[in-house]
Amino acid sequence: MITELGIVAGEIWHYLDHQGESMLSRVVESLDKPHDTILMSVGWLAREGHIFLKAEGSDYRIFLRKE
Repeated sequence: MITELGIVAGEIWHYLDHQGESMLSRVVESLDKPHDTILMSVGWLAREGHIFLKAEGSDYRIFLRKE
């Protein structure tokens, strides 16, 4: 499971790197992965400080941390 979360986290990172900031719902729709796996991977990326989330209504804006 940890390996799958890491792979999906990489896919999320690459998606954001190419598409720029996006709504979390859009990321979920764009990736062909289980919803729960995507959410766990987003949590992993956020915890590690690679992404930021900003609440917007019932959704979240998600974007990469630029150093």
